[in-house]
Amino acid sequence: MSDTPSGNSLPPFKVDIDQEVLDDLKARLKHTRFASDPENEDERYGLSTAYLKPIVEYWADGFDWRAAEAKMNAYNQHRVDVDGQPIHFIHERGKGPAPIPLLLSQGWPWLFWHWNKVIKPLTDPATFGGDPADAFDVVVPSLPGFAFSTPVTNPRENYVDMADQFHTLMTDVLGYEKYGIGAADYGALAAARAGHKYADSLYGLNLGNEMPPTIFQGDRPWDLSGGLQTENLPPAERARVLRFHKIYVSHVAAHILDPQTLTHGLNDSPVGMLAWVLKRWKTWSDRNGDFAVNWPIDDILTFATLFWVTDSIGSSIRAYKNASLYPPQPVNDKTPYVQAPTSFTFLIGDSSPGAETLEERRELFEKGGARFYADVRDVRVYEKGGHFGPYENPEAWINDLRATFRKLR
Repeated sequence: MSDTPSGNSLPPFKVDIDQEVLDDLKARLKHTRFASDPENEDERYGLSTAYLKPIVEYWADGFDWRAAEAKMNAYNQHRVDVDGQPIHFIHERGKGPAPIPLLLSQGWPWLFWHWNKVIKPLTDPATFGGDPADAFDVVVPSLPGFAFSTPVTNPRENYVDMADQFHTLMTDVLGYEKYGIGAADYGALAAARAGHKYADSLYGLNLGNEMPPTIFQGDRPWDLSGGLQTENLPPAERARVLRFHKIYVSHVAAHILDPQTLTHGLNDSPVGMLAWVLKRWKTWSDRNGDFAVNWPIDDILTFATLFWVTDSIGSSIRAYKNASLYPPQPVNDKTPYVQAPTSFTFLIGDSSPGAETLEERRELFEKGGARFYADVRDVRVYEKGGHFGPYENPEAWINDLRATFRKLR
């Protein structure tokens, strides 16, 4: 194997959804029975009908999916079988003297397309004011169970399997000897697993979250605080933890305790599915920013349509339950768990963990997730952006990926 990819010999993949699927979606949207929603102007009961209804109406009569397809199809894409699992991915070659391969991995409810703002600057830095020596060969897979990496063939699929499949994709399918990973959210779990199991094959990692490999496990897998009692915390700390709980715990509890029951509704109703993911995009995004400005409606509906037309909302949700049912087992006794060099890109507009200052964000990392990483290199924190880092603050991610791997090439 070498650092020369074999991806060009793979059959191309184009996004081209059957018109009958789009017609069915439009018909369902037009026949939506909107829920009564009194006294919910502040959305204390959840995403409001008043907010949702005009978005649905535009989805039915104004949104141009074919234009969204054309934007995706401007990138080189493939869909291959990896150990029996279909894996879809973008593969763009770098323009520079020695591009290194970089896998970019999303979380939930992300999709591969949330990375679209960083791909071209990473592959062709000179065109975007950077140094050609920082160029990457960029590979952006859809997580198994998400979008075009469907159907899921292993009913127990979780981030452990994803780490194995992505390693096979990078080394056996594309022929790279070593590669780097940039990842966040659930993708950061798969990346951390790769940093544990495949450290010798990695230049390093750059992560947007320090999620521990033990997350979603134990007697209370839905409790992201690990059973923390909040009553006696200092007021500022208590407020931060309670805000974090309010914003993040509801989906984890539902995904782990009742994923298929939830799926029956979301898989049959595009409006129900949109409401579930849009609530997360809206409340997990930059709490100091303007969601309406930072998340254009056409982007929101592109992401939602990708979930709908690929029938993937249920299989994406099951990744949580499977992480709880089939927890990862270490493959070696090295400690800390992640051995690969790791840097972090944190955005304090994220309510997870909800730091108020750059210094507090670093302190929370040092007190918590840092203990799982053997070789922490750089921890960079930015004011702008929330949970969806490369979509909300692509400049930070472009800068950090270049800086991280410039030292590791």
